[in-house]
Amino acid sequence: MIVYGSSLSPYVRKTLAFGAEKGLTLENKVSVPGSPDPEFLACSPFRKIPGFRDGDFQISDSSAIITYLEALHPEPNLIPLDPKNRARAVWFEEFADTIVVAAAGPLFFNRIVGPRFMGATCDEAVAAKAENETIPPLLDYLEGVIPASGFLLEDRLTLADIAVASPFANLGHLNFDLSRWPKAKAYADAILARPSFAALVAKEKRLLGG
Repeated sequence: MIVYGSSLSPYVRKTLAFGAEKGLTLENKVSVPGSPDPEFLACSPFRKIPGFRDGDFQISDSSAIITYLEALHPEPNLIPLDPKNRARAVWFEEFADTIVVAAAGPLFFNRIVGPRFMGATCDEAVAAKAENETIPPLLDYLEGVIPASGFLLEDRLTLADIAVASPFANLGHLNFDLSRWPKAKAYADAILARPSFAALVAKEKRLLGG
């Protein structure tokens, strides 16, 4: 099974970590900037990462890939079976994918991706707005909902934790100050320290010269 795209993307990172927690071996292929892999384009015709291939089956979108992996390998169960907790897992994944990533994306792009990989000038006004206005309310929300167990659902690791923790790696690459949110920081640090995430994040830090 092949996952296409750099793990600097929270979506790619989430997918690879989910597979690792399943005990699966997922090959990760990253295209050279400006020269997309034809295999990747066949999986993701709109060039959205991650793309995915398993034999003759190909698809894109992290949520679609994870749904496939969970159905194909139901154990260990990472998407709760209880109807309410299953719905909550979907909510937390959606929160991470469409709210947190959308809020943090302008900061990560302007301070890291654009200047380092695309020769773009940082738009500091956009970055500062994300840092000071858009992201803090989301961290406030997390600070109030993280259980004492350190897991969002069922006192165990689920997709909810994998999805929510993934964008925190990008905040770490930005040296984002999380001191106002000690519960959220401790929670994310613990999830990102798991082997499923740790090797990915360490590789990213080396790529970024950290």
